[in-house]
Amino acid sequence: MQPSRTSQIVALIRSQLDRPSTPIGDADAQRKLCKGMRPSSGGSLRTSLVARTRFFDQLVLKAISERIGQVVICGAGYDDRALRFRAPAVTYFELDLPATQTDKAARLREMEADMRGLTLIPVDFRRDDPSILLRDAGFQAGRPALFLCEGLLVYLDREEVLRLLKGLRLVAFRGSKLASSLATHPEGHDSARVVATLNKRRRTGTAEPWLTVLSIDGWSSLFSHSGWRPDDISAVGGRTGGMLLVTCEPDTDL
Repeated sequence: MQPSRTSQIVALIRSQLDRPSTPIGDADAQRKLCKGMRPSSGGSLRTSLVARTRFFDQLVLKAISERIGQVVICGAGYDDRALRFRAPAVTYFELDLPATQTDKAARLREMEADMRGLTLIPVDFRRDDPSILLRDAGFQAGRPALFLCEGLLVYLDREEVLRLLKGLRLVAFRGSKLASSLATHPEGHDSARVVATLNKRRRTGTAEPWLTVLSIDGWSSLFSHSGWRPDDISAVGGRTGGMLLVTCEPDTDL
């Protein structure tokens, strides 16, 4: 299996953006991680990615300011936040497919990155329990954490999404937060047909197909069934379809 091309395109676009960094972070980390990647314009992805990147960057910085010492990035790809937003007593746990993690690890070694505070965790989202993988990697379930699912859930089927979110909920201490980007369609549309139509239009629709696109109500129900309570929802592209940026808190009523 090859590293995710979509993850590389996301990283290449981000390497061109003006983004903040912490005082001890590496503001040039994304460019270094992208060294040697095949260039891509990113096409229509760029506009939504700018908004998405800003949203998740701000959440990480807010978590650091609130002394939340654990950040879990699911489907991390070539995310540079562990380097860009390095901070004392903050540990980053990155989960992604083995091929992408192997390539990223090699790139980190080549750029002689400071790996303190960063743990790469290979994962198969089709069957692995993230709660077990995180605990084995040193994640402390008795402390608050920020969990990020950026650009990931659309690539998992419904059962895989539920498994991932339930697993994260198992290790989410009070004060934790989950943030996700979601692909949506208008209420009343058939989700399977929407997914098929969208994949036909995408250049990577065969190699890296989208699997889960739901209405807002559909996503809300899925979060509820997995133990998370949405507390803020913002739309990119309109509430009748497009991308949602959502933050959730652990549902303490379960």
